[in-house]
Amino acid sequence: MKHVLLVAGLVLGPATVAGAQQPTTPRPTPAQVTAAGLSLADAIAVAREKNPAYRQAQNNLAPAAWGVRGAYSSLLIPSITASGGMSYTGPGSQTFLSSSFTQSVSTVSSFYDVGLSWQLSGSTLSQPGLAKAQQHAVDADVAGAENALVTGIKQQYLTVLQARAQADLAQKTLQRNEEFLKLAQARYGVGQATLIDVRQAQVARGQAEVGLLRAQTLVNVEKLRLFEQMGVTPPVDVAAVQLTDTFSVDPPTWQLAELLTMAEQHEGAAGWSVRAATSSYGPAVSLSAGWSGFTQQFTNVDPIIFNQQAAFAGEFSQCQDNNKIRANAGLPPNDCSGFVWGAANEQALRDRNSVFPFQFTRQPFQARLTVTLPIFNNFGRELAISNARAQHGNLEESVRARGLAVQTEVSQAFLTLQTAFR
Repeated sequence: MKHVLLVAGLVLGPATVAGAQQPTTPRPTPAQVTAAGLSLADAIAVAREKNPAYRQAQNNLAPAAWGVRGAYSSLLIPSITASGGMSYTGPGSQTFLSSSFTQSVSTVSSFYDVGLSWQLSGSTLSQPGLAKAQQHAVDADVAGAENALVTGIKQQYLTVLQARAQADLAQKTLQRNEEFLKLAQARYGVGQATLIDVRQAQVARGQAEVGLLRAQTLVNVEKLRLFEQMGVTPPVDVAAVQLTDTFSVDPPTWQLAELLTMAEQHEGAAGWSVRAATSSYGPAVSLSAGWSGFTQQFTNVDPIIFNQQAAFAGEFSQCQDNNKIRANAGLPPNDCSGFVWGAANEQALRDRNSVFPFQFTRQPFQARLTVTLPIFNNFGRELAISNARAQHGNLEESVRARGLAVQTEVSQAFLTLQTAFR
């Protein structure tokens, strides 16, 4: 909350943040808030929350974490898919090969399908390690971005202090030149100096005034750059913001291992990429299982009822004819009551037809085990392995180049610091 109020105060003005921090006390004057100033710790804290480049690096943390979860779940947990739908088929005839099928009534249907699939291969076995290496690389990127951010804020903070010190020096130079001008005028008044001496003192004072204006402008410009690195909009009166921290000259404590961590983590991720590409030569085992069901319902069941009535009537007539034949042969008659169409038959047919959309008829359970052995894929695997090895080699050289560059930069900075200290 402190850093949020700090940002609000820097953007809206010093009095606003003071009032937000102490709502029950009288509003402090701008001079009091200016005296509070901006510390280096507050500048770094605000930059961690607002700097765009650092926030972009942090945005990669969540995808990297989900990549690790996805790699382990692909290895241990099967994928689950579910689908369903509805369809309508109008009346007419359909031809399949040499057979023709005629449908006099339109139908509506629905279906569902639930499937499980799981695959085990060299790629799925190597994906967890690759994902973890990539996550470590992203963590190293974030740490590197934070280190660069903190270093940049500190450097810019020192630049502002340096510009302020130069402005103070320019102010003292102006005061000294004003004293020289007064002295020259006094000496000219008593005849100990010429008018040329007075004019030279006036020119020196004017140059000192210009130098002071330039130095003060440079202080404000460097403050604007500091706010830019912090990731916030600077206040309108940027000159009112005062920096409160000062620094002593201490020997540097940089460590080469810390500066090389980011490059080394990327090199490790590239090594796992080579392993993942090489694993494509191995076989793959796939297991799938599925459950499904469907419904089909006639939109108009009356023609079906009519056909069933006609069929029952034909069966009943045939049964009666058979009974006549049996009677002539002296045999007992068959029971023809089962071929008599009634309201119960019609209702049963309507009930069997009323299944749309959710009274599914289940289909048999299906499971499949597949073993795939890649033999030749037009050198696709070789190309992938070659690219992975090239990337790994490039990152190895990048680590070595970064190490040489860091050693050179640190040595150069140390020599420069020694020279400046002397």
